Amino acid sequence: MGSEIKQFCKMLEKSVSPFHAVEDAAAQLDKAGFSELILDKAWNLYKGGKYYLRVYGSTLIGFTIGDQRQPKDMLRIEVAHTDWPCIKIKPMPEKAGSYAVLNVEVYGGPILNTWLDRPLSIAGRVALRSKKVFEPEIKLVDFKRPVCVIPNLAIHMNRKVNEGVELNRQIDLLPLCGTKKDGNWFVKELAKELSVEPKDILDYELNLYPVDKPTIAGVDKDLVISPRIDNISSVHACVNGLIGGTRTDGINLIALFDNEEVGSKTKQGGDSMLLAHILEKLYLSLGETREDYLDGLAGGMALSVDVAHAIHPNHPEKCDITNQICLNEGVAIKQSSTQRYATDCGAVAIIEQICRKNKIDYKKFVNRSDIAGGSTVGSFVSSLLAIRAVDMGAPILAMHSAVETMGAKDQENLCKLMRAFFS
Repeated sequence: MGSEIKQFCKMLEKSVSPFHAVEDAAAQLDKAGFSELILDKAWNLYKGGKYYLRVYGSTLIGFTIGDQRQPKDMLRIEVAHTDWPCIKIKPMPEKAGSYAVLNVEVYGGPILNTWLDRPLSIAGRVALRSKKVFEPEIKLVDFKRPVCVIPNLAIHMNRKVNEGVELNRQIDLLPLCGTKKDGNWFVKELAKELSVEPKDILDYELNLYPVDKPTIAGVDKDLVISPRIDNISSVHACVNGLIGGTRTDGINLIALFDNEEVGSKTKQGGDSMLLAHILEKLYLSLGETREDYLDGLAGGMALSVDVAHAIHPNHPEKCDITNQICLNEGVAIKQSSTQRYATDCGAVAIIEQICRKNKIDYKKFVNRSDIAGGSTVGSFVSSLLAIRAVDMGAPILAMHSAVETMGAKDQENLCKLMRAFFS
Protein backbone atom coordinates (compact mmCIF):
# COMPACT_ATOMS: atom_id res chain seq x y z
CA MET A 1 0.00 0.00 0.00
CA GLY A 2 1.50 3.32 -1.12
CA SER A 3 1.91 6.38 1.09
CA GLU A 4 -0.98 8.21 -0.59
CA ILE A 5 -3.40 5.37 0.16
CA LYS A 6 -2.18 5.15 3.76
CA GLN A 7 -2.76 8.89 4.17
CA PHE A 8 -6.16 8.56 2.49
CA CYS A 9 -7.20 5.78 4.89
CA LYS A 10 -6.12 7.91 7.86
CA MET A 11 -8.24 10.80 6.61
CA LEU A 12 -11.24 8.51 6.07
CA GLU A 13 -10.91 7.28 9.63
CA LYS A 14 -10.61 10.79 11.11
CA SER A 15 -13.38 12.43 9.06
CA VAL A 16 -16.27 11.25 11.21
CA SER A 17 -18.16 14.52 10.63
CA PRO A 18 -17.68 17.47 8.27
CA PHE A 19 -16.19 19.39 11.20
CA HIS A 20 -13.60 16.67 11.79
CA ALA A 21 -12.86 16.51 8.04
CA VAL A 22 -12.07 20.24 8.07
CA GLU A 23 -9.91 19.88 11.19
CA ASP A 24 -7.88 17.09 9.58
CA ALA A 25 -7.46 19.05 6.34
CA ALA A 26 -6.35 22.09 8.36
CA ALA A 27 -3.84 19.97 10.28
CA GLN A 28 -2.33 18.76 7.00
CA LEU A 29 -2.05 22.34 5.72
CA ASP A 30 -0.52 23.50 9.03
CA LYS A 31 2.11 20.79 8.71
CA ALA A 32 2.84 21.93 5.14
CA GLY A 33 3.52 25.50 6.28
CA PHE A 34 0.21 27.18 5.50
CA SER A 35 -0.92 30.17 7.57
CA GLU A 36 -4.50 30.40 8.86
CA LEU A 37 -6.63 33.43 7.98
CA ILE A 38 -9.84 34.61 9.66
CA LEU A 39 -12.82 35.35 7.43
CA ASP A 40 -13.81 38.66 9.06
CA LYS A 41 -10.29 40.00 9.68
CA ALA A 42 -7.91 41.89 7.38
CA TRP A 43 -5.58 39.71 5.28
CA ASN A 44 -1.93 40.59 4.74
CA LEU A 45 -1.11 38.43 1.73
CA TYR A 46 2.09 38.21 -0.24
CA LYS A 47 3.49 36.40 -3.27
CA GLY A 48 4.80 32.98 -2.36
CA GLY A 49 2.35 32.75 0.55
CA LYS A 50 0.27 29.72 1.51
CA TYR A 51 -3.01 30.25 3.36
CA TYR A 52 -6.24 28.62 4.51
CA LEU A 53 -9.36 29.57 6.45
CA ARG A 54 -12.06 27.57 8.18
CA VAL A 55 -15.54 28.86 7.39
CA TYR A 56 -18.36 28.17 9.88
CA GLY A 57 -16.54 25.06 11.04
CA SER A 58 -17.44 22.67 8.21
CA THR A 59 -16.02 24.40 5.10
CA LEU A 60 -12.37 25.05 4.31
CA ILE A 61 -10.78 27.31 1.70
CA GLY A 62 -7.05 27.02 1.03
CA PHE A 63 -4.84 28.75 -1.53
CA THR A 64 -1.30 29.44 -2.63
CA ILE A 65 0.01 32.54 -4.41
CA GLY A 66 2.89 31.92 -6.80
CA ASP A 67 6.03 33.91 -6.04
CA GLN A 68 6.26 34.87 -9.73
CA ARG A 69 2.55 35.67 -10.08
CA GLN A 70 1.32 38.57 -12.20
CA PRO A 71 -2.31 39.86 -12.15
CA LYS A 72 -3.13 38.19 -15.49
CA ASP A 73 -1.80 34.76 -14.48
CA MET A 74 -4.33 31.93 -14.37
CA LEU A 75 -6.64 31.26 -11.42
CA ARG A 76 -7.11 27.52 -10.86
CA ILE A 77 -9.69 26.10 -8.44
CA GLU A 78 -10.53 22.62 -7.14
CA VAL A 79 -13.79 22.13 -5.23
CA ALA A 80 -15.17 19.17 -3.28
CA HIS A 81 -17.54 18.61 -0.35
CA THR A 82 -16.97 17.56 3.25
CA ASP A 83 -20.39 16.07 4.05
CA TRP A 84 -21.87 12.65 3.39
CA PRO A 85 -25.35 11.07 3.68
CA CYS A 86 -25.93 10.04 7.27
CA ILE A 87 -28.28 10.07 10.24
CA LYS A 88 -28.36 13.08 12.58
CA ILE A 89 -29.56 13.40 16.17
CA LYS A 90 -32.51 15.69 16.87
CA PRO A 91 -32.81 18.09 19.83
CA MET A 92 -34.46 16.57 22.93
CA PRO A 93 -33.55 13.14 21.55
CA GLU A 94 -34.39 10.78 24.40
CA LYS A 95 -37.38 8.60 23.49
CA ALA A 96 -39.35 7.34 26.49
CA GLY A 97 -39.74 3.57 26.81
CA SER A 98 -38.06 0.37 27.96
CA TYR A 99 -34.81 1.10 26.09
CA ALA A 100 -32.40 4.01 25.70
CA VAL A 101 -33.39 5.09 22.17
CA LEU A 102 -32.52 8.29 20.30
CA ASN A 103 -34.77 10.35 18.04
CA VAL A 104 -32.99 11.03 14.75
CA GLU A 105 -33.51 12.34 11.21
CA VAL A 106 -32.00 11.46 7.85
CA TYR A 107 -29.46 13.80 6.23
CA GLY A 108 -29.12 13.57 2.45
CA GLY A 109 -29.93 10.40 0.54
CA PRO A 110 -28.31 7.39 2.23
CA ILE A 111 -29.11 3.77 1.39
CA LEU A 112 -31.05 3.34 4.61
CA ASN A 113 -30.92 -0.41 5.09
CA THR A 114 -27.09 -0.36 5.07
CA TRP A 115 -27.23 1.44 8.42
CA LEU A 116 -29.08 -1.41 10.15
CA ASP A 117 -27.36 -3.93 12.45
CA ARG A 118 -24.08 -2.03 12.25
CA PRO A 119 -22.09 -0.70 15.25
CA LEU A 120 -22.39 3.09 15.20
CA SER A 121 -20.72 5.93 17.03
CA ILE A 122 -21.49 9.65 17.38
CA ALA A 123 -19.50 12.72 16.35
CA GLY A 124 -19.97 16.41 15.55
CA ARG A 125 -19.84 19.72 17.37
CA VAL A 126 -21.44 21.13 20.50
CA ALA A 127 -22.18 24.75 21.48
CA LEU A 128 -21.53 25.56 25.14
CA ARG A 129 -22.57 28.43 27.37
CA SER A 130 -20.04 31.27 27.42
CA LYS A 131 -19.54 34.70 28.98
CA LYS A 132 -20.07 36.38 25.59
CA VAL A 133 -23.57 35.78 24.23
CA PHE A 134 -22.51 36.17 20.60
CA GLU A 135 -19.49 33.90 21.02
CA PRO A 136 -20.63 30.53 22.42
CA GLU A 137 -17.82 28.07 23.04
CA ILE A 138 -17.69 25.43 20.29
CA LYS A 139 -16.20 22.01 20.91
CA LEU A 140 -15.82 19.00 18.63
CA VAL A 141 -16.76 15.62 20.01
CA ASP A 142 -16.17 12.05 18.87
CA PHE A 143 -17.28 9.14 21.06
CA LYS A 144 -14.71 6.98 19.20
CA ARG A 145 -16.45 3.75 20.16
CA PRO A 146 -19.63 1.89 19.25
CA VAL A 147 -22.46 3.41 21.29
CA CYS A 148 -25.57 2.44 19.35
CA VAL A 149 -27.13 0.17 16.75
CA ILE A 150 -30.27 0.33 14.60
CA PRO A 151 -31.65 -3.21 14.94
CA ASN A 152 -33.47 -4.92 12.12
CA LEU A 153 -36.82 -6.60 12.69
CA ALA A 154 -36.42 -10.37 12.81
CA ILE A 155 -37.51 -12.25 9.68
CA HIS A 156 -40.06 -14.15 11.80
CA MET A 157 -41.82 -10.82 12.40
CA ASN A 158 -41.37 -9.56 8.87
CA ARG A 159 -41.61 -12.49 6.47
CA LYS A 160 -41.37 -10.27 3.39
CA VAL A 161 -38.13 -8.58 4.37
CA ASN A 162 -36.19 -10.29 1.56
CA GLU A 163 -38.72 -9.06 -0.97
CA GLY A 164 -37.76 -5.48 -0.18
CA VAL A 165 -39.32 -3.46 2.63
CA GLU A 166 -39.54 0.32 2.77
CA LEU A 167 -38.14 1.69 6.02
CA ASN A 168 -40.11 4.33 7.87
CA ARG A 169 -37.67 7.08 8.80
CA GLN A 170 -39.42 7.94 12.07
CA ILE A 171 -39.99 4.36 13.23
CA ASP A 172 -37.38 2.02 11.76
CA LEU A 173 -34.23 4.13 12.02
CA LEU A 174 -34.15 4.98 15.73
CA PRO A 175 -30.83 3.83 17.24
CA LEU A 176 -30.69 1.70 20.37
CA CYS A 177 -28.09 2.90 22.89
CA GLY A 178 -28.77 0.43 25.71
CA THR A 179 -31.41 -0.51 28.24
CA LYS A 180 -33.65 1.94 30.05
CA LYS A 181 -31.93 5.02 31.50
CA ASP A 182 -33.04 8.04 33.46
CA GLY A 183 -34.42 11.11 31.70
CA ASN A 184 -32.03 13.47 29.90
CA TRP A 185 -29.52 10.62 29.77
CA PHE A 186 -28.06 11.52 26.38
CA VAL A 187 -27.15 15.08 27.32
CA LYS A 188 -25.52 13.71 30.47
CA GLU A 189 -23.46 11.27 28.38
CA LEU A 190 -22.54 14.05 25.97
CA ALA A 191 -21.46 16.29 28.85
CA LYS A 192 -19.33 13.47 30.22
CA GLU A 193 -17.55 13.12 26.84
CA LEU A 194 -16.80 16.86 26.86
CA SER A 195 -15.97 17.09 30.58
CA VAL A 196 -18.58 19.81 31.08
CA GLU A 197 -21.82 20.16 33.02
CA PRO A 198 -25.07 19.18 31.23
CA LYS A 199 -26.50 22.65 31.93
CA ASP A 200 -23.66 24.20 29.87
CA ILE A 201 -24.75 22.43 26.65
CA LEU A 202 -26.87 24.77 24.57
CA ASP A 203 -27.09 23.01 21.21
CA TYR A 204 -25.31 20.49 18.99
CA GLU A 205 -24.90 19.18 15.46
CA LEU A 206 -24.25 15.46 15.84
CA ASN A 207 -24.35 12.56 13.42
CA LEU A 208 -24.11 8.81 13.71
CA TYR A 209 -21.24 7.16 11.85
CA PRO A 210 -20.22 3.55 11.17
CA VAL A 211 -17.18 2.55 13.18
CA ASP A 212 -15.88 0.36 10.32
CA LYS A 213 -12.22 1.11 9.61
CA PRO A 214 -10.99 1.65 6.03
CA THR A 215 -9.97 -1.74 4.66
CA ILE A 216 -7.64 -2.66 1.80
CA ALA A 217 -9.19 -5.68 0.09
CA GLY A 218 -9.22 -7.74 -3.12
CA VAL A 219 -6.96 -10.60 -4.19
CA ASP A 220 -4.48 -8.01 -5.48
CA LYS A 221 -5.14 -5.60 -2.60
CA ASP A 222 -6.43 -3.03 -5.09
CA LEU A 223 -9.76 -2.16 -3.42
CA VAL A 224 -10.55 0.31 -0.63
CA ILE A 225 -13.70 -0.47 1.38
CA SER A 226 -14.74 2.23 3.83
CA PRO A 227 -17.43 4.60 5.03
CA ARG A 228 -17.35 8.17 3.66
CA ILE A 229 -15.47 7.54 0.42
CA ASP A 230 -18.08 9.93 -1.03
CA ASN A 231 -16.61 12.47 -0.75
CA ILE A 232 -13.52 12.28 1.47
CA SER A 233 -11.72 10.75 -1.52
CA SER A 234 -12.04 14.13 -3.25
CA VAL A 235 -11.23 16.15 -0.12
CA HIS A 236 -8.05 14.14 0.30
CA ALA A 237 -7.08 14.58 -3.36
CA CYS A 238 -7.68 18.36 -3.29
CA VAL A 239 -5.59 18.84 -0.14
CA ASN A 240 -2.91 16.61 -1.62
CA GLY A 241 -2.97 18.66 -4.83
CA LEU A 242 -2.71 22.01 -3.07
CA ILE A 243 0.24 20.89 -0.96
CA GLY A 244 1.98 19.13 -3.85
CA GLY A 245 1.32 21.69 -6.60
CA THR A 246 4.46 23.39 -7.90
CA ARG A 247 3.07 26.29 -9.95
CA THR A 248 4.77 29.64 -9.31
CA ASP A 249 2.86 31.93 -11.68
CA GLY A 250 -0.72 32.02 -10.43
CA ILE A 251 -3.24 31.32 -7.69
CA ASN A 252 -4.16 27.74 -6.77
CA LEU A 253 -7.24 27.41 -4.56
CA ILE A 254 -9.27 24.58 -3.04
CA ALA A 255 -12.81 24.99 -1.68
CA LEU A 256 -14.13 22.16 0.47
CA PHE A 257 -17.82 22.94 0.98
CA ASP A 258 -20.38 21.52 3.38
CA ASN A 259 -24.03 20.63 2.62
CA GLU A 260 -23.65 19.29 -0.92
CA GLU A 261 -25.79 16.29 0.02
CA VAL A 262 -28.76 18.56 0.83
CA GLY A 263 -28.49 20.96 -2.09
CA SER A 264 -25.56 23.26 -1.20
CA LYS A 265 -27.82 26.28 -0.63
CA THR A 266 -26.37 27.33 2.74
CA LYS A 267 -23.93 30.01 3.88
CA GLN A 268 -21.14 27.41 3.84
CA GLY A 269 -22.35 25.57 0.73
CA GLY A 270 -21.24 25.69 -2.88
CA ASP A 271 -24.49 27.33 -4.03
CA SER A 272 -23.75 30.55 -2.14
CA MET A 273 -21.71 33.72 -2.60
CA LEU A 274 -19.05 32.46 -0.17
CA LEU A 275 -16.37 31.58 -2.72
CA ALA A 276 -17.02 34.71 -4.79
CA HIS A 277 -16.59 36.89 -1.70
CA ILE A 278 -13.41 35.11 -0.62
CA LEU A 279 -11.89 35.36 -4.09
CA GLU A 280 -12.69 39.05 -4.33
CA LYS A 281 -11.16 39.67 -0.90
CA LEU A 282 -8.08 37.68 -1.97
CA TYR A 283 -7.53 39.89 -5.03
CA LEU A 284 -8.17 43.11 -3.13
CA SER A 285 -5.79 42.02 -0.34
CA LEU A 286 -3.07 41.68 -2.97
CA GLY A 287 -3.59 45.34 -3.89
CA GLU A 288 -5.40 44.49 -7.11
CA THR A 289 -8.69 45.81 -8.46
CA ARG A 290 -12.15 44.32 -8.89
CA GLU A 291 -11.46 44.37 -12.63
CA ASP A 292 -8.40 42.16 -12.02
CA TYR A 293 -10.64 39.81 -10.05
CA LEU A 294 -13.24 39.62 -12.81
CA ASP A 295 -10.50 39.07 -15.39
CA GLY A 296 -9.15 36.26 -13.21
CA LEU A 297 -12.52 34.50 -13.24
CA ALA A 298 -12.89 34.89 -16.99
CA GLY A 299 -9.47 33.39 -17.62
CA GLY A 300 -9.60 30.84 -14.83
CA MET A 301 -10.74 27.24 -14.53
CA ALA A 302 -12.31 25.07 -11.83
CA LEU A 303 -12.41 21.32 -11.23
CA SER A 304 -15.44 19.94 -9.40
CA VAL A 305 -14.21 16.79 -7.70
CA ASP A 306 -16.84 14.27 -6.62
CA VAL A 307 -17.21 10.52 -6.95
CA ALA A 308 -18.68 8.80 -10.03
CA HIS A 309 -20.58 5.55 -10.56
CA ALA A 310 -18.38 2.59 -11.49
CA ILE A 311 -20.07 -0.12 -13.55
CA HIS A 312 -21.59 -2.60 -11.11
CA PRO A 313 -20.38 -6.23 -11.50
CA ASN A 314 -23.92 -7.61 -10.99
CA HIS A 315 -25.85 -4.86 -12.75
CA PRO A 316 -23.95 -3.63 -15.81
CA GLU A 317 -27.29 -2.70 -17.37
CA LYS A 318 -27.54 0.28 -15.02
CA CYS A 319 -24.70 2.06 -16.81
CA ASP A 320 -24.65 3.81 -20.18
CA ILE A 321 -24.21 1.40 -23.09
CA THR A 322 -20.90 2.93 -24.29
CA ASN A 323 -19.61 5.31 -21.57
CA GLN A 324 -18.68 3.06 -18.66
CA ILE A 325 -15.84 2.93 -16.18
CA CYS A 326 -14.66 0.08 -13.93
CA LEU A 327 -12.76 0.39 -10.69
CA ASN A 328 -9.03 1.03 -11.19
CA GLU A 329 -9.48 2.33 -14.75
CA GLY A 330 -8.67 5.90 -13.78
CA VAL A 331 -10.37 9.21 -13.08
CA ALA A 332 -13.93 9.59 -14.40
CA ILE A 333 -14.57 12.77 -16.39
CA LYS A 334 -18.29 13.26 -15.80
CA GLN A 335 -20.36 14.74 -18.62
CA SER A 336 -24.05 15.58 -19.04
CA SER A 337 -25.87 17.57 -21.68
CA THR A 338 -28.25 18.75 -18.93
CA GLN A 339 -25.26 20.42 -17.21
CA ARG A 340 -25.95 18.61 -13.93
CA TYR A 341 -22.23 18.06 -14.36
CA ALA A 342 -20.40 21.26 -15.32
CA THR A 343 -18.46 20.55 -18.50
CA ASP A 344 -17.86 21.76 -22.03
CA CYS A 345 -15.68 20.19 -24.70
CA GLY A 346 -12.96 22.86 -24.48
CA ALA A 347 -12.53 22.45 -20.74
CA VAL A 348 -12.62 18.64 -21.04
CA ALA A 349 -9.92 18.82 -23.69
CA ILE A 350 -7.67 20.71 -21.27
CA ILE A 351 -8.01 17.97 -18.67
CA GLU A 352 -7.42 15.25 -21.26
CA GLN A 353 -4.19 16.90 -22.31
CA ILE A 354 -3.05 17.19 -18.68
CA CYS A 355 -3.83 13.50 -18.16
CA ARG A 356 -2.02 12.40 -21.32
CA LYS A 357 1.03 14.54 -20.58
CA ASN A 358 1.30 13.16 -17.02
CA LYS A 359 0.29 9.57 -17.86
CA ILE A 360 -2.83 9.74 -15.70
CA ASP A 361 -5.48 7.11 -16.46
CA TYR A 362 -8.94 8.51 -17.21
CA LYS A 363 -12.22 7.66 -18.93
CA LYS A 364 -15.31 9.67 -19.79
CA PHE A 365 -18.50 8.91 -17.88
CA VAL A 366 -22.10 9.62 -18.86
CA ASN A 367 -25.24 8.34 -17.13
CA ARG A 368 -27.81 6.20 -18.92
CA SER A 369 -30.27 8.44 -20.74
CA ASP A 370 -33.18 7.01 -18.72
CA ILE A 371 -31.47 7.24 -15.30
CA ALA A 372 -30.85 10.67 -13.82
CA GLY A 373 -27.52 11.13 -12.08
CA GLY A 374 -26.86 13.14 -8.94
CA SER A 375 -25.81 16.78 -8.90
CA THR A 376 -22.44 18.19 -7.79
CA VAL A 377 -20.98 21.46 -6.56
CA GLY A 378 -19.53 22.08 -10.02
CA SER A 379 -22.61 23.52 -11.70
CA PHE A 380 -23.23 25.91 -8.81
CA VAL A 381 -19.66 27.18 -8.68
CA SER A 382 -19.40 27.46 -12.45
CA SER A 383 -22.62 29.48 -12.76
CA LEU A 384 -22.01 31.75 -9.76
CA LEU A 385 -18.45 32.59 -10.81
CA ALA A 386 -19.04 32.28 -14.58
CA ILE A 387 -15.86 30.21 -14.80
CA ARG A 388 -14.95 27.21 -16.97
CA ALA A 389 -15.36 23.97 -15.05
CA VAL A 390 -15.07 20.20 -15.39
CA ASP A 391 -16.71 17.59 -13.16
CA MET A 392 -14.61 14.54 -12.31
CA GLY A 393 -13.87 12.06 -9.58
CA ALA A 394 -13.00 8.53 -8.58
CA PRO A 395 -15.49 5.83 -9.66
CA ILE A 396 -17.00 3.90 -6.75
CA LEU A 397 -19.55 1.19 -6.01
CA ALA A 398 -22.50 1.45 -3.60
CA MET A 399 -22.50 5.25 -3.58
CA HIS A 400 -24.37 6.56 -0.50
CA SER A 401 -24.14 3.22 1.29
CA ALA A 402 -22.92 3.26 4.88
CA VAL A 403 -19.81 1.54 3.44
CA GLU A 404 -18.62 2.11 -0.14
CA THR A 405 -15.96 0.53 -2.39
CA MET A 406 -13.40 2.10 -4.72
CA GLY A 407 -10.17 1.22 -6.53
CA ALA A 408 -6.90 2.15 -4.82
CA LYS A 409 -5.30 3.05 -8.16
CA ASP A 410 -8.13 5.49 -8.86
CA GLN A 411 -7.32 7.48 -5.72
CA GLU A 412 -3.67 7.60 -6.75
CA ASN A 413 -4.64 8.81 -10.25
CA LEU A 414 -6.99 11.42 -8.77
CA CYS A 415 -4.24 12.79 -6.49
CA LYS A 416 -1.83 12.86 -9.40
CA LEU A 417 -4.32 14.85 -11.50
CA MET A 418 -4.99 17.34 -8.70
CA ARG A 419 -1.24 17.96 -8.33
CA ALA A 420 -0.75 18.24 -12.09
CA PHE A 421 -3.58 20.80 -12.40
CA PHE A 422 -1.83 22.91 -9.75
CA SER A 423 1.61 22.50 -11.37
